[in-house]
Amino acid sequence: MDVKIEQSWKEVLSGEFEKEYFAKLTQFVKEEYNGGTPIYPPAKLIFNAFDHCPFDKVKVVILGQDPYHGAGQANGLCFSVNKGIPFPPSLLNIFKEIQSDLGTPIPQDGDLTRWSDQGVLLLNATLTVRASQAGSHQKRGWEEFTDAAIRELASRRNGLVFILWGSYAQKKGAFIDRNKHLVLTSPHPSPLSAYQGFFGNHHFSTANRYLKEQGLSEINW
Repeated sequence: MDVKIEQSWKEVLSGEFEKEYFAKLTQFVKEEYNGGTPIYPPAKLIFNAFDHCPFDKVKVVILGQDPYHGAGQANGLCFSVNKGIPFPPSLLNIFKEIQSDLGTPIPQDGDLTRWSDQGVLLLNATLTVRASQAGSHQKRGWEEFTDAAIRELASRRNGLVFILWGSYAQKKGAFIDRNKHLVLTSPHPSPLSAYQGFFGNHHFSTANRYLKEQGLSEINW
């Protein structure tokens, strides 16, 4: 199957594209986009996280769960929103922690493409969603596909930073070898849990320190 995704990922994940689950997933997603109800993100941005962050350029992986399901929000990068869109609560809390951790002021917009272009893979477990219906595309095959992407990074690369916020991300990343990679965990930045250990986790400075120790450039968060 010819999938429109960045070339290095296309090669790494080529085996997934030939599996039965992916054929069923593709059929489901096509039907959803043609079904009349808005689906997010726009079809051309489904693989945006991969397109901005080639396999060999990944330094940090942040795992999300589901794309935003409001109009104009999702741009294919977890936690990120398009310019001009108000910050969702979790994203605002992420920016607050960066400000506290690094002294970086809260930015003008919530478009995290600038992180992706520095080697931060902003990967949702599920890559599409129906408008106003959170979780509507879960358990259709996306989770298997994104598991494969994480598995390839964890096995083929060394010295990556995996940032896992909340129990869902932590379960998804449970298999990652802590001897090969730095795995950072804390509660989710959602307002429901941010004060239970997300604030003050210092994940951004810790990630940069680890990258620097390996002679890699730090992320400009």
